[in-house]
Amino acid sequence: MAEKQRKRSEIDARYKWDLTHIYATREAWEAALEDVTRKVQAFAAYDGHVAEQPRQVIRDYFALNDELMPVADYAFLAKEADNGDPEAQAQSDRVQNLFVQASTACSFMEPELLALDEQLLKEMQQDPEMADYSEYLRSLLLQKPHCLPKEQERLLAMAGDLAHAPSSIYDMLTSVDMKFPDITLADGTTQQLTEGNYSTFIHSPHREERRQAQAALMNTYGSFGSTLASTYAASVKKDIFYATARHYASARAAAMEPLEIPERVYDNLIEVIHESLPILQDYLQLRRQVMGLDELHMYDLYTPIVSDFHMDMPYDKAYDLVLEGLKPMGEDYIAKLKEARTGGWIDVYPSENKSSGAFSSGGLANVHPYVLLNHNDNLDSAFTIAHELGHSMHSYYSNTAQPAPKRDYSLFVAEVASTCNEAVMMRYLLRQFEGNRKAQAYLLNHFLEQFRTTCFRQTMFAEFEKLSHEMAQQGQPLTRDTLSDAYRKLVNTYYGASCVVDEEIANEWMRIPHFYRAFYVYVYATGLCAAVSLSERILNEGESAVRDYRRFLSAGCSVPPIEALKLAGIDMSSPEPLRRAMGVFRDTLEQFRRVL
Repeated sequence: MAEKQRKRSEIDARYKWDLTHIYATREAWEAALEDVTRKVQAFAAYDGHVAEQPRQVIRDYFALNDELMPVADYAFLAKEADNGDPEAQAQSDRVQNLFVQASTACSFMEPELLALDEQLLKEMQQDPEMADYSEYLRSLLLQKPHCLPKEQERLLAMAGDLAHAPSSIYDMLTSVDMKFPDITLADGTTQQLTEGNYSTFIHSPHREERRQAQAALMNTYGSFGSTLASTYAASVKKDIFYATARHYASARAAAMEPLEIPERVYDNLIEVIHESLPILQDYLQLRRQVMGLDELHMYDLYTPIVSDFHMDMPYDKAYDLVLEGLKPMGEDYIAKLKEARTGGWIDVYPSENKSSGAFSSGGLANVHPYVLLNHNDNLDSAFTIAHELGHSMHSYYSNTAQPAPKRDYSLFVAEVASTCNEAVMMRYLLRQFEGNRKAQAYLLNHFLEQFRTTCFRQTMFAEFEKLSHEMAQQGQPLTRDTLSDAYRKLVNTYYGASCVVDEEIANEWMRIPHFYRAFYVYVYATGLCAAVSLSERILNEGESAVRDYRRFLSAGCSVPPIEALKLAGIDMSSPEPLRRAMGVFRDTLEQFRRVL
């Protein structure tokens, strides 16, 4: 049974993150906000004078960013914990306004830097006194064709609030205003469905609970379909506007080129996953047979196939499991995870108006990362702990090893450390339950589901993003009907050969918040493929592989993301890691079949 939704005040403080580690009081945050606002205004004095002291301008710019980020993170985290808190909403709005002011006040800098002699910029890049900023200068030179005159850069910066509007509207609608109906449980009682407890319902062993939950969730989103379509269409058009303004060939190019990721990496992923759809169909057919169903529905895809093996995972038990499972990552790694558990890093349980899902926020050099969870007492939630702590440890090592301008790692590698944690923990569990056929089957099923939901499902999402942006660029309307029709066709391509695609699934695109951060979801799939290989290296080679992996975790953005992965022995510019991962999926399926 899903845990009843609680108010935030009803949750024990040890299961909530501690924002006083950023600012002791809201008054301290107010003072920091005022201080950084003054510094943003003062930075504008460099307008027209960058050529006089370019090195100092760059230093002051990054120093300003370092003071701005804790102000922003404090407000962001407070609102994520309770989106219905008016004070937190006001804080978030003020920070958003500050970001627009800062972006506007700093908008002259890069155009003026790029107006300097190119040889001077290269000399600055090689200057030992500017070593902390070398990668920034290198990437700046790469982006020269896409930088606009400073008056135009200022206009784009001033539009920041408008650009953020679709995401803000989506968040408030889905996190606060949207309410879901009650579900009738197997015992005859009722419980309100929420985004926070949907995972428990869709994993339920009771098919009617799963069916009700899917229909209730998707149809509730569908009842707001026209609004959500307009909101998403505005987000897509915003992406295209900025790409066109900066002379990129497409919105996807605008998202990938600054990260130095070839677009072919995106296309390779879609091609390899399409090649591998027959393996997915084999798995789905096996699922239907083992579950004893005449036909497999979309709401049947998440419940464990092995229904007579249960792993109850209350949070503290789950955390103990994570600590044991991740011991191959090294003693210092485990020590830091223990600190995270008791040190105010983690917000654990679902509560009223709390954001759904899970994330790690780790952009502050002098403050530990923060982790949001919505823990349900199951194995999936245990793996979520490992996943989000992987992000946190990536941030911790990067923040510790790199100066501020080089600590923010690329989105492309963001999912590698998190998924590597999951893969290492899976191998630990399989060893722990060796000889127990039911446990082995349960865990192999979970591993197969990780491939299905991360490689296949996220690639399907990536394909939807590519398609929706192409539709908009070609002048096709993005309406509820056109978007739902495109999404339904994709689901049929991926699942239709073996599964009944329930009518309400056409609305599923409406509940994916990642779509408001365009061309990001593909990294979940590429990250899993890289992580599978990395985890095998760590477990088979031990200390030397851990040492290489630590170099990757510590790299930040000191090298391009493709090169960062090469530090750990993975070349994602090739489709081969993707195909190797699909080979692991196929082999795991065969192992699962033998265990059954």
